[in-house]
Amino acid sequence: MTENQAREAICQVGRSLFERGYVHATAGNISVRLDDGFLITPTDACLGFLDPARLARLDAGLNQVSGDRASKTIQLHRRIYEAAVPFDSATRCVIHTHSTHCVALSLQDNTGPELLPPITPYFVMKVGRVPVIPYHRPGAPAAAEAVAQAIAQYGSQGQPIRAAMLQRLGPNVWHDSPGAAMATLEELEETARLWLLSQPRPAPLAAAQIDELRTTFGARW
Repeated sequence: MTENQAREAICQVGRSLFERGYVHATAGNISVRLDDGFLITPTDACLGFLDPARLARLDAGLNQVSGDRASKTIQLHRRIYEAAVPFDSATRCVIHTHSTHCVALSLQDNTGPELLPPITPYFVMKVGRVPVIPYHRPGAPAAAEAVAQAIAQYGSQGQPIRAAMLQRLGPNVWHDSPGAAMATLEELEETARLWLLSQPRPAPLAAAQIDELRTTFGARW
């Protein structure tokens, strides 16, 4: 997509996420990787009321070229792109939210190395494994490095990921466009909601069922 198309897509996705409760107040941010830099939502911007012309435009060295001041999470987004592109060269968009059910799940004492087990076929097909990154303050460089390391670790094992969960903060998802990244986020948040609502907790899909999804749909598990 062109830069103007990317600007419009960021604003459309931001508004959709805000209106449906996936983000609130000034939480969350969206970026797009351009051929010569990045677009990202401004710091403390509400995703429901973005102006395409005021999105932060940065060059490849993260020097701001135009727009309002870039979100402090641009360092995290850049590290995600750097780590994810070797495993999926089409990676173009990163979305970070504080989605309620994902955050609630990360607050539980029994949170494991991954946020959710494979309980639904569409979670297996559209999201895949979601490693939990231990808590760091918002914008901490250590969080960006931890996410990049998780992407590299899973990718090197033949299990490329499209999401990581920052404990107590929220998920980061990435894909080839803002619309596709939003769909990944929606599936992740819905699966977290199902998991929290289910009592007793459901058993995960069996290995044979996951293999069938992988063979038929190229599932990311």
